[in-house]
Amino acid sequence: MVTVGSRTSSWALGGESLELFLWILGSGIAMSVLALVGAVAIVLPRRILEAALLPMVAFAAGSLIGGALFHLLPEAVVGIESTRSLFLWVFLGFTTFFVLEQGLSWHRSHALSPQAVRPQAYLILIGDGLHNLLGGLAVGAAFLVDLRLGISAWLAAAAHEVPQELGDFAILVHGGLPKGRALVANFISALSFPVGALTAWFLGETVELDILFLLPFAAGQFIYIAASDLIPEIKEPLGRTHALVHLGCFLLGAALLWFLAVAIG
Repeated sequence: MVTVGSRTSSWALGGESLELFLWILGSGIAMSVLALVGAVAIVLPRRILEAALLPMVAFAAGSLIGGALFHLLPEAVVGIESTRSLFLWVFLGFTTFFVLEQGLSWHRSHALSPQAVRPQAYLILIGDGLHNLLGGLAVGAAFLVDLRLGISAWLAAAAHEVPQELGDFAILVHGGLPKGRALVANFISALSFPVGALTAWFLGETVELDILFLLPFAAGQFIYIAASDLIPEIKEPLGRTHALVHLGCFLLGAALLWFLAVAIG
């Protein structure tokens, strides 16, 4: 039985718990596979990657903000009676990622030509592993509340993952790792995402823990990543045309999550 706030998740009834497990496992593996997107940097011309990267960052920022405001927080409001507690968990999610980046001296850059050294490359991998673990917990918790909410949270996280992994791959290569080794290392660090997702499933299904608090916690994470890591990179003065493209991509990412929220109720 999965206790979610004052509600009971229907996914735990009958024989559908296995189906939920497979959804969470599959989404976790799919997110890990996205780490291999760095292989695109090996075959595509650098000029094309540089032109596409910042618009993808803008789209990811909009998707994360949309995922937090249009999906995670509205669902949390329904199940968490105390508004103060809800926003405390948002704050804790936001602050956790702030502390994570500060503690590891982790500067996540989406530029394709970062000046990095090997120790920083390994810090990137450690930070990615912790980041993916927390992200997996959040998405897994969303699946436990509702399948559609889980899919929405996964889509928002995946939109962020593509430009992130491209940037991380570049940092690892410029930090001294061969391209093949950098790709494998990035994939291994991404495997902590399904670990986190399955941990959320275990806590919800086996321990019968009320995991609804992870929804505002995840919203805080999404807001931090968008506001601290992504939006500052698309605010650089590159001209009016670039600014309009980035704004359009940001709004498109947010609109996609809005329409998804309307469509799935």
